[in-house]
Amino acid sequence: MTAAATDAARKPVILAVDDDPQVLRAVRRDLRSAYADRYRVLSAASAADALSVLDALDERAQDPALFLVDHRMPDMTGIDFLLEAVSRFPDAKRVLLTAFAETDAAITAINKVRLDYYLMKPWDPPTERLFPVLDDLLSDWTASYRPAYRGIRVVGHPVSAGTHSVRDFLTRNGTPFRFLDAENNPEARRLLAERPQVRLPLVVFPEGTALSAPGTAELADRLGLVTTASRPHYDTVIVGAGPAGLAAGVYAASEGLSTLLLDADSPGGQAGTSSLIENYLGFPAGLSGADLARRAVSQATRFGAELLHPVGVVGLRRADPARILTLADGSEISAETVLVATGISYNRLEVSGAERFEGEGLYYGAATAESSSCLSHHVHIIGGANSAGQAAIHFARYAARVTVLVRGDSLEAGMSRYLVEEIHRTPNIEVRLGTRVLALDGSERLEHITLQDDATGRRTVEPANFVFTFIGGRPRTGWLDDVVDRDDHGFVLTGPDLMSPDERPTSWPLERDPHLLETSVPGVFAAGDVRAGSIKRVASGVGEGAMAVAIIHRYRAGG
Repeated sequence: MTAAATDAARKPVILAVDDDPQVLRAVRRDLRSAYADRYRVLSAASAADALSVLDALDERAQDPALFLVDHRMPDMTGIDFLLEAVSRFPDAKRVLLTAFAETDAAITAINKVRLDYYLMKPWDPPTERLFPVLDDLLSDWTASYRPAYRGIRVVGHPVSAGTHSVRDFLTRNGTPFRFLDAENNPEARRLLAERPQVRLPLVVFPEGTALSAPGTAELADRLGLVTTASRPHYDTVIVGAGPAGLAAGVYAASEGLSTLLLDADSPGGQAGTSSLIENYLGFPAGLSGADLARRAVSQATRFGAELLHPVGVVGLRRADPARILTLADGSEISAETVLVATGISYNRLEVSGAERFEGEGLYYGAATAESSSCLSHHVHIIGGANSAGQAAIHFARYAARVTVLVRGDSLEAGMSRYLVEEIHRTPNIEVRLGTRVLALDGSERLEHITLQDDATGRRTVEPANFVFTFIGGRPRTGWLDDVVDRDDHGFVLTGPDLMSPDERPTSWPLERDPHLLETSVPGVFAAGDVRAGSIKRVASGVGEGAMAVAIIHRYRAGG
């Protein structure tokens, strides 16, 4: 085989299937014009031929990236073919070609094969109706694609706070890695034997260099994450890169403002840990929080916004006309306007043993980095809101059993109906209402959980190795002490909420009233979950972030 043929064979595959020769020629032509440099474009004139192609790909250990399949074929429907295809290649993206009157088939496909998209014929012009759709899907596939492994390896104990911190940081930043159990994996033992003095976790990079028990700052530096601003002053600095902050970054940068985004952890916020958001507008098959964050970061930086992370902000002060932010390393950045979008952190579990087992069996939020560790285990989820429901459904794919512990008397009180219905449809999820956690216990790791049935007062001690908690949140506003007005729970007050019946805040220096999302400090705004009275939803956070930029423009214009 020539070198060119070998390179072509290594490319991921796009497979088009249609029994209409004219349509197949057209789709093959369009796909090759746009993707032949990165993908092998294969085609089949029937489902039977396409199954033969799958056999060949399977035999050669080649990976299909995307299936583009006509629905109406004489030997097999497109849905039935996709069912067969995804059973062999579950990570490939799935697109169904339908006629105008076949939208019911597309909806069926979304439910049966988790269809990623359906396209109606004709798709002309492809630059508007075909390529943007496939570009997004292929970008998503590339981000999660794991070819033969030649990347970062993490050696550690499966249940360890230090190992969890490293795995979680890499996962949230979209950095592929392979975890090796220090006790049971032969490759792990070999790597440790070569480095006898290291402390776990050990992070080994592709070229052979390694970090011993690294912190997030050390990891960030080694991964090349940007943590230093390119200029001393910006039109607007956005603190927090969750949905609200990222939306503000997109709109501010696209409208010509010099824009800096700062996040103390990783882009995405709490939403970034969601395994699947199914009720976000425009994504009928749902999307993960990590995908949403990755797309938003790409969009904001394409417009010119800068993103620094992990970079913490520890202080804010006025130096009119500027606002000065103090960073965790002691450096300062000035801005004409500041948007606070730091979101919330899950409340800590205030029971015996909680602090002891944090990161070693007890996790706050959906720690998706721990998914593989939960295989065949019993997972407990504490909470009754949407985030708990999403986590239960996610971990049910890995764990032998998932128990959702809810203090209230119904799931419906705090959870969207679609999640409630999916939980009830999932056979290995159990819901226990009127139940509270009293204690966590174990020797070197979490082993038991003590529960109380509020209706009967009965207490039970049950085996538990993995507990994930979602019990409300507290705002990340400690760095704003004595700077902006907050409510009794620490959420930032804005606009009308700052006003007593007829008076502005006593500290307010201007003749006008505060703008809608403006804090008690002129030129400092708040959006998303950190704001008092906000609706704690991804879509509302995005909306507030966009709205904040419009209000920032009004402020800068002197309004």
